[in-house]
Amino acid sequence: MHLDHVSFATEPDGLEATAGRLSDALGIDAYDGGIHPRFGTRNLIFPLAGGHYLEVVEPLEHPATLSTPFGQAVRARTETGGGWMGWVIRVSDLGSVETRLERAAVDGNRTPPGHDEVVWKQIGIKGLIADPQLPYFIHWLSPTSQHPSALGPRNDASIAEISIAGDRDRVRDWLGTDDKKPISEISIDWVAPHGAPGIQSVTFATPQGLVTL
Repeated sequence: MHLDHVSFATEPDGLEATAGRLSDALGIDAYDGGIHPRFGTRNLIFPLAGGHYLEVVEPLEHPATLSTPFGQAVRARTETGGGWMGWVIRVSDLGSVETRLERAAVDGNRTPPGHDEVVWKQIGIKGLIADPQLPYFIHWLSPTSQHPSALGPRNDASIAEISIAGDRDRVRDWLGTDDKKPISEISIDWVAPHGAPGIQSVTFATPQGLVTL
């Protein structure tokens, strides 16, 4: 399993303004990821090195925003001021995750303007809602050439570290592994939660140096 992306919910002034601040801070550009019709959300995407990306996501005035777990999670985080919403693990064996969590994955799709539709399955959003330190899981059905990190502008920034308020053993149990470093390509800094658990910050390696958001 590998880190796929990190999600940042829009702040009160909306998607473009929030993404603009992140762009200025990191010195990188985003592209329009399109609307998630099943979830009632839309996003802008910053491709990153290493097959990762940063998603800035916004709830729409749409019934799916209220009726689907992903839409609910985005709306709830936005209504509390926005910011880091969650981290997402890419898996190749989705069946084992479904068995462990005792539920079925749901379909996801969106069509970035000027690109083909991208499709995937995801599972674990209810876990993130209940305990924001937990990642959810994604399994891409589209080819690697259509992965969000492969579309849009070429950015040299990469994710160096994620700081998470929570319990690493709780997360390992959720991931279904005893591996001391299950996500080997990044560093995770575990801190004791003071208040709600979840992502506290993400540090990016950029051509201008390390930037922590």
